[in-house]
Amino acid sequence: MGFWQFLSTRHQQLLVDAYQHASAVFQCMVIATVIGVLIAVLTYRTEWAGNLAVTTTAAILTVPSLALIGLLIPILGLGVPPTVTALVLYGLLPIVRNAIVGLRGVDASLVEAARGIGMSRTARLLRVELPLAWPPILTGIRVSTQMLMGIAAIAAYASGPGLGNEIFTGIASLGSANALNEVLAGTLGIIVLALAFDAGYVLIGRLTIPRGIRG
Repeated sequence: MGFWQFLSTRHQQLLVDAYQHASAVFQCMVIATVIGVLIAVLTYRTEWAGNLAVTTTAAILTVPSLALIGLLIPILGLGVPPTVTALVLYGLLPIVRNAIVGLRGVDASLVEAARGIGMSRTARLLRVELPLAWPPILTGIRVSTQMLMGIAAIAAYASGPGLGNEIFTGIASLGSANALNEVLAGTLGIIVLALAFDAGYVLIGRLTIPRGIRG
């Protein structure tokens, strides 16, 4: 069976897998963004704390994805829980690092001006510092998303959702008629989703970052 014929016969299952893959990555990115920005907010003012946050999240990223999911299975079981946990942990580093860099790069005179007009520390953070740090934070989110698109395929090892199921099924049945078609369909699907997400982030950047800051 040719590849295009394979797609026509399996398109419904592929669409379901693609939706589950995109949904898992999106939801994990939301969680990772909230946690990552919170870590940055709590640590960026102190040099050692910021360095510790970056080093810790970097250390997590050095653990092979298959090994991490394998370690999580006895604790969380199969399916969604180990998938979400692993993806959130892997997504932290670019967000934490870029958020710390962005917050530290905010012009101190602007923060002092906000303090001078009576803004509280929380108000300065929410209305001055985080908005000005948004461009590097968004870049970190884009990088994390691209990483998680590929890593999410490994979730099939733990019976997780997504296009990784097509890849693993194809690899497990190499030599059969449609094995390569399954691997190719899963791989191309992930690439298409990654490009679509990145295009969405470009649009978000254009809508939320002033032209002068975009350069």
